[in-house]
Amino acid sequence: MSSSKVPQSSSDTALTDPVRYPVSASHPVRKKRAFLLILLTLLVPGSAQLVAGNRRLGRAALRVTLCAWAVLLVAVLLLVINRTLLLSIVTNPFASLAIVVVLVALAAGWAILFINTLRLIRPVLLTPPARPAVVLTLVLALVLGSGSLGYAAYLLNVSRNAIGSIFSSGPAIDPVDGRYNFLMMGGDAGEDRTGRRPDSLSVLSVDAETGQTAIISVPRNLQNAQFSEDSPMRSVYPDGYNCGDECLINAINTKVTNEYADLYPGVADPGAQATMEAVSGTLGMDIQAYVLVDMQGFSSLIDAMGGIRIKAGGWVPMSGYFDDYSQTHGMPIGWIPAGEQTLDGNQALWYGRSREYVDDYSRIQRQQCVQQAMLKQLDPATLLAKFEDIANAGTKVVVSNISSTQLGSFVDLAMKAKGKEVKRLTIGPPDFDASFSTVPNFDQIHVRVDELLASASGRAESAGLPDDVLAAAGAGAGHRQAAALSPAVLPVGRSTVRQTTPSDFTPVTHTPDGEPITAELLTQLKLEGNEEAIRQLVATNGQCAAL
Repeated sequence: MSSSKVPQSSSDTALTDPVRYPVSASHPVRKKRAFLLILLTLLVPGSAQLVAGNRRLGRAALRVTLCAWAVLLVAVLLLVINRTLLLSIVTNPFASLAIVVVLVALAAGWAILFINTLRLIRPVLLTPPARPAVVLTLVLALVLGSGSLGYAAYLLNVSRNAIGSIFSSGPAIDPVDGRYNFLMMGGDAGEDRTGRRPDSLSVLSVDAETGQTAIISVPRNLQNAQFSEDSPMRSVYPDGYNCGDECLINAINTKVTNEYADLYPGVADPGAQATMEAVSGTLGMDIQAYVLVDMQGFSSLIDAMGGIRIKAGGWVPMSGYFDDYSQTHGMPIGWIPAGEQTLDGNQALWYGRSREYVDDYSRIQRQQCVQQAMLKQLDPATLLAKFEDIANAGTKVVVSNISSTQLGSFVDLAMKAKGKEVKRLTIGPPDFDASFSTVPNFDQIHVRVDELLASASGRAESAGLPDDVLAAAGAGAGHRQAAALSPAVLPVGRSTVRQTTPSDFTPVTHTPDGEPITAELLTQLKLEGNEEAIRQLVATNGQCAAL
């Protein structure tokens, strides 16, 4: 009798599938299968379950994966065609909270899939030498995939908290004449003070389309500051903040905080608001928002960035105690050398504040340089690597009335501004005479500010002011004739806009006799009481360039 063949059932064939049923597979196949399932879970979460485990779980996970890919694709498209909208979504407090929750859920779900994949691998079926390699690979894949999502959620939550601590919940602001104007104030808030006394006042004017930036520095000792027309303080000082040497512009913050806070009902910081209105009226421009930096905490922000890189034109003293009787400083506690330097937080703080042996205007130039160095060096790599430290430092250093809902558009502008030349104007030397801050000519200030902004908006030729307008401005307010423009910056043709300090200047590192300038030399001159020699050697320390 001939025997007939019995056909194999489909269920028997399925049992021989090495991916779903590894028991019948050889050890090399089991090892390859294990690494394949890990790779599938890492690249296409849910696919490992679909081919080797619970198909219902796999299909559900795969749907979530496809949805996540679709959202990521939309985000990439927004980054290309509408970066402002994407940044606004990420920085919005409610949208960012929703994103944090989704990221945490995805991270948790992905971790569950990796654990389920380990069950599907069945390590007991692997040879003893293969088990540690497979388990280690799965752990690394879990950290790379699920861990990255979890860390992204953590960083986004840190940024949410920082944004909520620093920025306000007020309404968004609109550009004025195509520009956003921000007042940057740097000051101290000591225990013996009510409010901050800003020792640094700078206006950052940013073109709303291109990000082209102009910086206008206002000396802290400017007198007779004019309040803007809509300022409540105009009813108190209709002719300007003018009461002699005590009425300096940096005293307005404390003055209003202590005596006129009732004029600003519902305003979080009346002193800062009044200072912003005074700078706005003085410069003849609308300033929409302010950022106030506590200089005592400033060094922590620089340290969080890993320091800043500059080229210093001259040596800067880290001044010692000040003797009120002799009106001189004691021995400096250190020196910041001329040349290319990387400054830590403490050094950067001194670099921006020291004015010993030079005037306030050299210090203003250095402050502008520090600001530019921070903007230039806060690149995506630095921000990602040190994000938590920078965010935490920022909450202790910065206070602003900028609306958090508009932060995304301003971050986009900051990204556009990187690499563009910053145009600068100082209401004092080298752009004005040294006595200008005592008896300022506001017509001259307004003309110079208008020309600067026209240049920064790319409208210098079409909006250049005629010579007769400049002459009229110079002749206005006859009792202020002493406050004429410095000859070094008198108009050439139609332009009176000063560019940034050329980066090709040569730092002064040697005495006129060719001897190297060192900390020991400067200290010896100080011990000898030769202040004038030190003054001459450090005279160029206002020159600075961000690297």
